[in-house]
Amino acid sequence: MASAQPTSSLDFDVLIVGSGLAGLSSALLLSSKYRVAVITKRAVREGSSGWAQGGIAAVWDKTDSFASHVDDTLVAGAGLCDLAATQFVVEQAPHAIAWLQAMGVPFSTEDSGELHLTREGGHSARRIVHVTDATGAAVQRTLIERVQETANITLFENHTLVDLITSDKVLRPKKTKTRRCLGLYALDEDSDEVLTFRAPHTLLATGGAGKVYLYTTNPDTATGDGIAAAWRAGCRVQNMEFIQFHPTCLYHPHAKSFLISEAVRGEGGRLLLPDGTRFMPRHDARAELAPRDVVARAIDFEMKKGGFDCVYLDISHQPLAFIQEHFPNIYARCLELGIDISRAPIPVVPAAHYTCGGVLADLQGRTDLAGLYAIGEAACSGLHGANRLASNSLVECMVFARAASHDIENSNLSAPPPLPAWDDSRVTDADESVVISHNWDELRRFMWDYVGIVRTNKRLDRAAHRITLLQDEINEFYANFHVSRDLLELRNLVQVADLIVQSARARHESRGLHFSRDYPDMLPQALPTTLVPGKRG
Repeated sequence: MASAQPTSSLDFDVLIVGSGLAGLSSALLLSSKYRVAVITKRAVREGSSGWAQGGIAAVWDKTDSFASHVDDTLVAGAGLCDLAATQFVVEQAPHAIAWLQAMGVPFSTEDSGELHLTREGGHSARRIVHVTDATGAAVQRTLIERVQETANITLFENHTLVDLITSDKVLRPKKTKTRRCLGLYALDEDSDEVLTFRAPHTLLATGGAGKVYLYTTNPDTATGDGIAAAWRAGCRVQNMEFIQFHPTCLYHPHAKSFLISEAVRGEGGRLLLPDGTRFMPRHDARAELAPRDVVARAIDFEMKKGGFDCVYLDISHQPLAFIQEHFPNIYARCLELGIDISRAPIPVVPAAHYTCGGVLADLQGRTDLAGLYAIGEAACSGLHGANRLASNSLVECMVFARAASHDIENSNLSAPPPLPAWDDSRVTDADESVVISHNWDELRRFMWDYVGIVRTNKRLDRAAHRITLLQDEINEFYANFHVSRDLLELRNLVQVADLIVQSARARHESRGLHFSRDYPDMLPQALPTTLVPGKRG
């Protein structure tokens, strides 16, 4: 791995923004032929992929089938999944697992040496390949090691995406017929300088936007940077109203965003009210194995009905040895907090977990801008529809990383022309950083209250009004002061919040993760919500 040199202009063959599974997979796949820059706004290990506990969905057992995995995905997606994208990902999933095995990921195995498969909500078979209950961490650790051994990959940690650079902004109209991405600006936090990166190909693998909500399972990096930057650059976004709330986030004052894996319910965990009553069978015939949106709404309903701070997830009927083998990290973390899950139930609440929509991208990860790709949680590939099926996200990252890499290899885009340096000569240092923290807090609270698990027209209208006020204030701040990571993240979160609210107001039905009290029924035809820059309403 090459060392990143602090210069004002940096040229590469491919720019990858984000260091999760999608970004690192792409970098490794491209590194044999191209000079690759991986730009990540914090340490390389701090993205969402490393937090994934459950595993990776793939048809591996001979009694399972592609058709079954496709059907389960379509059912969870409430009719809105793109069939071609779903079939593509499902059929490529075993190859993705095999590639990770070749990279050295230590997947959990049976005594026979075969991969151990677990089951999660919404799946009709055991098809979740995993590394105990810390799959994402193991995969990330392995890929980071491979990246560090690869000379053609340069890693830029603590570099925050500011904006994409497009041809219409720097070239005369007669010089270009097709709008394309030429590179990007990124803030180097160590030097406090905005650098210019130039490349024929830019790939957004920036993850989701869970931090737009007050309660989330996501790390602090999940601020929708790629989605907001692509939107500002003129790309369409799709299905942003579908925010998946994970049903079971640990409820404890000293546990920030600790997820209790879907696999706990898959292995027999039962959801209970504070008095010990099991409630999921009243809400769905699949009980605890229902898809996440059903379980999250059921918990939200029971908490509001009973005035409870949380509900409980009980796996204590399983032997201690079983719990320690299957959920060693969950067991250890809960024990640190005084909860022995082999003897007592786990207090849980729903929390924002996954952004199902994103930058509209095709089966090669291509966006509306030539030379710009979006994959993983930042993209809307059509796989997830109105609700992501458990453990379909990590495999989506790898399948589209390979697809985008192949497309880049077959591309004939020329090197970009010289690009202008970032100009901050007319701005000053901000002396009121409290404005940023206050606005961030306000945004996350009203998004939780007004655009959460259950929505109404009135709540959405209130959120839209607040967003307009925040946008005006943030735009003024952005125009007059030096950029900082906090300001850039806030700017992106407010933009993403606007896209979520616009999409939610446009959907006059309840489908999948979007539930409206004003439109409780599902329309007969499932249509995506596509937003186009410059067009509202």
